[in-house]
This record gives sequence, C-alpha cells and structure tokens, in this order.
Amino acid sequence: MKIKSLFVASASLILCSNAFGWGQTGHRVTGSIAEQYLSQSTQSEILKLFPNESLAEISTYADEKRSDPSKFWKKTASPWHYVSVPEGKTYKDVGAPDEGDAYTALENFSATLKNDNASVEQKRLALHFIVHIIGDLHQPLHAGNGTDRGGNDVKLKFFWKDSNLHRVWDSEMIDGKQLSYSEWTEWLGKKISPDMAKKWNEPDPLVWIAESTKLRDNLYPDSDEISYDYQYQHLPTVKSRLQQAGVRIAAYLNDVFKK
Repeated sequence: MKIKSLFVASASLILCSNAFGWGQTGHRVTGSIAEQYLSQSTQSEILKLFPNESLAEISTYADEKRSDPSKFWKKTASPWHYVSVPEGKTYKDVGAPDEGDAYTALENFSATLKNDNASVEQKRLALHFIVHIIGDLHQPLHAGNGTDRGGNDVKLKFFWKDSNLHRVWDSEMIDGKQLSYSEWTEWLGKKISPDMAKKWNEPDPLVWIAESTKLRDNLYPDSDEISYDYQYQHLPTVKSRLQQAGVRIAAYLNDVFKK
C-alpha cells in the first residue's frame, strides 16, 4: 500500500509539473515588469496585502502550492490555470466548464479584492492568483485547443532531450538562455516603448485569450525533433508575451483598484 501511495503521489507531481504556465523565471519576469506600470493607488493597495513581497515573488505561489495534497489545490484550483478554446472558436463561443477555468477564476478573485468584507487572507490569495493567471493566459498553450492538454501530449525532443511542446513554451526556451529573472526583466523592460505600453494597456482577458489562441495554432512543429530553428522562429513571441503579460497584470490591477 505504501508503494502504491508513493506511486500515486509521484504521478500527481509529474502531472502538475507539466501544467505550469511559464516556469518560475517567466512568471517572475511578468510580475517584475508589471510593477513598472502600477498606479500609485494600486501600489498602495498591494502594499497593504504584501508589505514585504514583490509581485515577482508572489507570482509563482499558485504553482508552488500545487504540491499541496489538499483537495483545494489538487482539484478545485487545478482548472484555474488555463482555458480551452477549440480551433476556429472563440472563448465566448464555448464558455467555461462547470468546474471553472482561468477566466472565471479571474472574475471571482477580482470580486474578492473589491469586497470590503473579504478577509486579508482571502484578498492575499486572490492577488496571488490574479498575478499568476494573467501570466498563464499569455502563454499561448494555456489557451489550449482541448485535444492535447495544452501541448503536453505532443511529445518531442528539444535540443536532443525528451520533452513536450507545453514544457518547451513554459520554461525550456526561457531557461535555455541562462538568464535570471532580473536580467530578463531589465532586457525586456527597456524594449517596451511608451507607445507599446499604451497599446498593450488592455485589462480585458478575452483580448489576451484571443491573442493566445491565434498564436497557439501556429506553434505546432512539423518534426518531433526541434532545436535552433524552432527557437529562432518562436523566441521573439515568448519575449513579447512576457512583456505584454507584465503590462496587462498592471492594467488589470489598476482597473480593479481604481477609485
């Protein structure tokens, strides 16, 4: 029985590790970029909840807690990291499943932040998730087509090592550059012009989801062995989606906290 329990626990961890949106580095980049675009009032509200933590630091919490064996983290919160939109459809066409998804979770968590009767603990959890989910929705494979678990079932070799398409986009193209999240933030942040920031200042999740689904359908490689050519073609998209996610985290929170 102990061996069986250990196997089940290990399998659960493997499944969770394959479902992260961006890796820890990517999420921290989006949180760090977001801090550059927060309004003064939004910064004040965030400081009330997290006086000693940055958005970069709290951005990975929702993934880190997926190793928690409680029902909430293993089942209830699991669907909040992605949406499913079949090819040729929009999110409005299909909506959310009964268990909810990233879109419905954002609605619920933003309502929590606006609720004067919500506890500090509830609002902290809400902010953890909001920062994380917005990052997730900018990873194109987190707006999956509903047929291959967001590319997790697309097995391939990335630079001659076993992987899958989802993992390549979550972390392997990012971590392969061997940069810290602060280096990524500095390099990408400098390249966001005022015009780009203004254009990307979009707090509507339906816009981000539509962008991701459009990108997603062009990410599937012709070969099951990818390396330099694939990275050369798609790394610019990774960079722009990290930049956009950072600007949109700020746009969304500024909208939630506006007076």
